[in-house]
Amino acid sequence: MASSLDDDEILNDDYYSLLNVRREATQDELKVAYRRLCMLYHPDKHRDPELKRQAEQLFNVVHEAYEVLREPQARAIYDIYGKRGLDVDGWEVVERKRTPAEIREEYERLQKEREERRLQQRTNPKGTISVGIDATDVFDQYEEDYEEVGTGGVPQIEINKMHISQSIEAPLTTKDTAVLSGSLSTHNGNGGGTINLALRRVTSTKGWGEVELGAGDTHGPLLAMKIFRNLTPRFFVTGQCGLQLSSRGVRPGFTTMLARHLDKNTMGYLQWRWGVQSSMNTSIVRDTKSTHFTFAMQLGVPHTFMMMSYQYKFQDEDQTKIKGSVKSGFFGTVIEYGAERKISRHSVLGATVSVGVPQGVSLKIKLNRASQTYLFPIHLTDQLLPSAVFYATVGPLVFYLAIQQLIIRPYVRSQKEQDLEIKQESSASNIAKKKQEAESAIMLMQESVRRIIETEESKMGLIILNAWYGKFVTDNSRKHERAKVIDVSVPLQCLVKDSKLILTETTKSGLPGFYDPCVGEEKSLKVLYQFRGVMHQVLSGDTEPLRIPKQSHRIDADT
Repeated sequence: MASSLDDDEILNDDYYSLLNVRREATQDELKVAYRRLCMLYHPDKHRDPELKRQAEQLFNVVHEAYEVLREPQARAIYDIYGKRGLDVDGWEVVERKRTPAEIREEYERLQKEREERRLQQRTNPKGTISVGIDATDVFDQYEEDYEEVGTGGVPQIEINKMHISQSIEAPLTTKDTAVLSGSLSTHNGNGGGTINLALRRVTSTKGWGEVELGAGDTHGPLLAMKIFRNLTPRFFVTGQCGLQLSSRGVRPGFTTMLARHLDKNTMGYLQWRWGVQSSMNTSIVRDTKSTHFTFAMQLGVPHTFMMMSYQYKFQDEDQTKIKGSVKSGFFGTVIEYGAERKISRHSVLGATVSVGVPQGVSLKIKLNRASQTYLFPIHLTDQLLPSAVFYATVGPLVFYLAIQQLIIRPYVRSQKEQDLEIKQESSASNIAKKKQEAESAIMLMQESVRRIIETEESKMGLIILNAWYGKFVTDNSRKHERAKVIDVSVPLQCLVKDSKLILTETTKSGLPGFYDPCVGEEKSLKVLYQFRGVMHQVLSGDTEPLRIPKQSHRIDADT
């Protein structure tokens, strides 16, 4: 049974961790864990008034956890909502008599309704800014009789074109959406703009339709219609027709595309376009977790070409991708290669080098920031010059490494530290409460631990010598950081039964006698124990299951 508990919920009460059971634990496993903790915390076992009071508090917490997890409906609500869901007054949204599957289905329906309401309040703005730069004066060779005037030998770099586009969406109902978009363009002193309004309606779960109206000072009024339809679960079709009004008259156009899932990761497309630039295009796209491959071929007027591209996705936290493509047709041949990488939570930076005949060499820099895209196509030369290719390749790489070291990494590190500080401050009172509960639990465990150790020693069984939980600093580059650990030798020894210690995959901060000494930071459990008179040691991640003793934990006598 999957759980949706977040970090804040773990800071409060993780019932699975408290009982030290799997999230898929059966009723029998829950009962065994509950009885064991009852024997430890039952108030009647303690005569001292203070210990009796502490035992009663912890016993109530354990009893509450067991009551929730033993009852299927309450357990389903807890798995989805966490403890907050159980604390809601008058839980009417889901009837208690429903099955766990029905509860989950009802929750997903309510989530969908809330998402639809949020969508109606969003405009979902998207924009693109493109600045074209002409840097051919840096690399191109000139005739000997060419005379520079007033430049002092400094190459001229010019901005020769610019394009700005923006769109916003306005959900009218759960099925109807209005999209308003506009653009402005200029090239070598000549420019123009357009404005478009599209109305889209979802007709069913299988399709939608759209009507678009547009106007501009370069192309004239536009009237277009577009439809999308799923014919089968693996096959869909789109169609678009339009009328463009201009000084040359009415220009009709029609485009249709057929698409089919060839397998789980592969799509096949077939497209026909009729109008000013008629063509037929077919392509195959294969997208997996680590690669993206595209092969396309087009026959048309004036563009006929064949194209193949490949992209490799590294499985790192920065989502690094490298790509290359080749495109050849009546216009010539173009080879492109490049890379992109996530530089912050909402930003992706990429660079692509384009080398072609007769286009020359260009460098395209792209920055995606949330829903905004910034493009900087830089035309370096009209010729195939090795120096231009070299600088277009090495220059962005050197620039990125410098920015990464001097700006991006310090900024990201600062943001993480601020977020961690805020999280720790907000949870300070709750952690103080958990620390007090853990200290009380350890006091109540002393007698039970003494008996367990005597039993284990009599048969040379499992003895926990030292156990520490929290943040360990083992990397020499992080020596300036302070280790944040707590001693959990007593709580772990208390969990030993029949010379075995078994911890499940839940966070260990919820175990009896534990608490979180470093909220928001990576934690581990380090245990030094003795079994059959031999020393053993193990370091386990916070949510990793642990089972001891194990032969692999044995410490060699020679080391």
